[in-house]
Amino acid sequence: MGIHYEVIPETDAICIKELCNELMAYQKAKAHIYPEFFDNMCFETRMIPSIKSAKANYILAAKDGDEIIGYAYSTIAPKQLYSGNFATLKCDSFFDFNSVKGNDVGCLSQFYLKEGYRNRGIGSVLFAKSMEWLHSFEAVPYLFIFVSNGNDDALKFYQSKGFKISHQILNGFITVLRNT
Repeated sequence: MGIHYEVIPETDAICIKELCNELMAYQKAKAHIYPEFFDNMCFETRMIPSIKSAKANYILAAKDGDEIIGYAYSTIAPKQLYSGNFATLKCDSFFDFNSVKGNDVGCLSQFYLKEGYRNRGIGSVLFAKSMEWLHSFEAVPYLFIFVSNGNDDALKFYQSKGFKISHQILNGFITVLRNT
């Protein structure tokens, strides 16, 4: 049948709950700094609060037939949202607020593909479509991606797409990447 892509309305986000929880387990398995931080992270503590606090949400699912095999979740949100919380954790700001003009930022917030579907170009399509959506907000030139420690493949993938490492937060638990 082939891979196809479908925009998921935020009201139907529950359809990616299983994959979101798989992402949290995957990140925990990869982490070498504070893997226990992922113990309280799941669809209900990461995705739902993010959807509610963002000004705009974009959930793109990759499907093999009727099965969702991956997704990318992007947001446009007030930059103040990133001033000191990550999921259920308190932390320093995610970026230097003086370096970000305007009130809002774009973020590729979650990105996950099931194991057997990686390295087949599906992630590149999810990424490109997510960037197209984020770039449609002309007043929001600053885009961020937050990569959990140990996820070197994701870090290399985003760098190959032009994102640069800005800094780390939570003593290296998260690497912050930005487009400018």
